[in-house]
Amino acid sequence: MNELAVRALGQAGAQAAVPVSELAPKLRELAAEGVIRHGAALALARHAGKAPEPRSGGRDLTGWECATSSVHLEDMLEGIVPIRSGSAGDGEPVIAESDQVLLLRHGLGFALEIVRLVRALPEPVAIRCIVGANSTNATFRFHSAREGESWLNPDVDTYLLDKLIVVDSGPASLGGTPW
Repeated sequence: MNELAVRALGQAGAQAAVPVSELAPKLRELAAEGVIRHGAALALARHAGKAPEPRSGGRDLTGWECATSSVHLEDMLEGIVPIRSGSAGDGEPVIAESDQVLLLRHGLGFALEIVRLVRALPEPVAIRCIVGANSTNATFRFHSAREGESWLNPDVDTYLLDKLIVVDSGPASLGGTPW
């Protein structure tokens, strides 16, 4: 977690996660559909059918996976969890701090479930789940851990506007190179 997420969630770590049984129904439904292999990459089952299969050996499978697995958490909780949002003078949405925390907690619970699903695949791989929240939105995405490919700056505290949680499942490095 970056410092902003630690301040928002406290030192609870994974304990801050919403249990799978209490996730917003749309997130539970998405998780229940599962994670599948889509060519050389992983994808949420629902999203796999909407995205062309990545080229095997393509240069940026990590980017493909992140784009394909991207979920706006505020959309998943809309109408279920009372997210108070307003609008800045320029029309940009504004999500209250307390609701950002709620989105982070649901995102973390969803991330832990995605890790479980990937571990249950016939050929599990190391993955990285990324949950971020700020004053305008909250997102979840994941990707396989690949040597030489990363979606994040290794120093998550460089993200000064986002509360960021990173859930790694698998080795902390591949071939000695940090993700």
